[in-house]
Amino acid sequence: MNKIESGFGISRRYLHDEVADRMRELIQSGEMEPKERINESELTERFGISRTPLREAIKILATEGLLELLPNRGARVASITEAELEDMIEVIAGLEATAGDLACRTITDDEIDAIQVDHDAMVGAFKAGDEAGYFAHNRLIHEAIMAAARNGTLSSIYLSLSGRVQRSRYRAHQTEDQWQQAMSEHEQMIVHLRARDGAALGSLLREHIRGKKRVIAANYVDLGAA
Repeated sequence: MNKIESGFGISRRYLHDEVADRMRELIQSGEMEPKERINESELTERFGISRTPLREAIKILATEGLLELLPNRGARVASITEAELEDMIEVIAGLEATAGDLACRTITDDEIDAIQVDHDAMVGAFKAGDEAGYFAHNRLIHEAIMAAARNGTLSSIYLSLSGRVQRSRYRAHQTEDQWQQAMSEHEQMIVHLRARDGAALGSLLREHIRGKKRVIAANYVDLGAA
């Protein structure tokens, strides 16, 4: 069987790449927990595929640091120590700062308007108590700024690294004051984008990510990474 049933269908592309995409989503959404062993039988049945593309996908995710290969024992979802996580967040903060600076040189008004739409939707989700919606739009805003930097190397490094902490970064629980500060900082991001002030946006993004370090690290440890 080469394709998944309707609802889980995999389009025609290299099958192992599609499987890697699906598994990446499961890991980053939290459906697959840190240190959880990969059940090949369950996944081949779920995706409607053979073990060959699944194992190729596992190798891809292992190179990204999302999975750990276990000698003669398959693979498991990678865990990260608190110290490693803090180091990663610091690097991500630097990458986003660079992206903000570059984006202000190349971003279009239409792209800023699209970010504004996501921002407004994020605020609406917050007011409605829709955490999933809030984090989804929050993520889109950061990814849009990265895309607007028009730097493939930067984007590739960012996506690879941020993917390892994405689950905690966009789902870490915050206090009311932290929520309000985060939204205020997002408001300022748009102001700096419209002003094409790369230095200000870069500085803001760096501190925005650094400000989340403690809550993200605590959330990740609570989820089982140690």
